[in-house]
Amino acid sequence: MKTTELLRFDGAVESDPAIDAWMKQHAGELGAIAHRWFRVMRKCGDEVRELLHDGCPVACLGDVPFGYVNAFTSHVNVGFFQGASLPDPAGLLQGSGKYMRHVKLKPGLAVNDAALSRLIDRAYSDIKARVESG
Repeated sequence: MKTTELLRFDGAVESDPAIDAWMKQHAGELGAIAHRWFRVMRKCGDEVRELLHDGCPVACLGDVPFGYVNAFTSHVNVGFFQGASLPDPAGLLQGSGKYMRHVKLKPGLAVNDAALSRLIDRAYSDIKARVESG
């Protein structure tokens, strides 16, 4: 794990009412997918905080983001702020940015739930290690 300056967001809280409002605005299949995977992020640990950033729910360890969900017209992205450094043996991650990666989920298409859950757990563990190592 290389040392990089960590992205930090002001305003992360234990339970952000703006995210609940976002979830209500994104009903239907896509909203259900986004809600399901954001719940997984929320349950990663006691230090998980959240906020709405750039119009989508973001999960943080304190003020350092590790994951997000966003709903589009035909799919949901489950994204990771340090995704480029995450092990992904199932090959779920997409993207070519320096840091971020995402998993694209579409209604009716099977997803490897166990592999995506592992990615979320790894993203949380990875950011925790980065924060703790300074």
